[in-house]
Amino acid sequence: MNRSRTIRLVLVDDHEVVRIGLCAVLNLTPGMKVVGQGGRMEEAKQLCYRLKPDLVLLDIRLPDGSGVDAAREILAKCSKTRILFLTSFADDHTVIEAVLSGAQGYILKDIASDALIRAIRTVVSGETLIDPRLTKQTADWLSNMYSELGQSKRSVLTPQEQRLLPLVAKGLTNKEIAHDLRLSEKTVKNYLANIYSKLNIGRRSQIAAIYAGSFRGSGAPYPSRLIEPIKPDRERTTPHLNSC
Repeated sequence: MNRSRTIRLVLVDDHEVVRIGLCAVLNLTPGMKVVGQGGRMEEAKQLCYRLKPDLVLLDIRLPDGSGVDAAREILAKCSKTRILFLTSFADDHTVIEAVLSGAQGYILKDIASDALIRAIRTVVSGETLIDPRLTKQTADWLSNMYSELGQSKRSVLTPQEQRLLPLVAKGLTNKEIAHDLRLSEKTVKNYLANIYSKLNIGRRSQIAAIYAGSFRGSGAPYPSRLIEPIKPDRERTTPHLNSC
């Protein structure tokens, strides 16, 4: 993503005080702007369909439904929007459910505001991130899942289709992939459509996960990003959001 462009954010949390605190922090951050906020699942979907934000900060539990269900529906209609769960729920089942929804990040609400800002920028840049304080069992499960997906599913692709996987995993656009492989952009789109169909997926981040899983133990970057620590700045102390 172009660093000079303002990151447009939608906030969804059923606690008004949390939204006020988030707005105060994010709207004062250069390069970020909160363009919409709501407290319910239906509001989340309608805001995203209308505003097409770069990123949604989304809670797991909402009064009228699940944030996980909202994420699935938002991602299905807003292909360029990314989902970062910001929640107090840290159990394995909830985290895994969130990741499988296609969301790109999962962090806990007691995160410091400077770390939250870095997490937002990380996810918007195309990487995937999970709060390192979540259990080792979750991290191990995700690593195993991606390995199994990669090994079993990659084999159904043609050699030409497999050539796209590392480039998609790097975050290249269709145009950039076409240039690298000396193909037309239309051909790249057709290959991607075939990959989505064969693997029964619908997002580029899932292609990256499958590619990384195929090379478990070879240093592929995707699994390590899932558990990359969010380190606070040592030079200054920033209050946690729940103190706002």
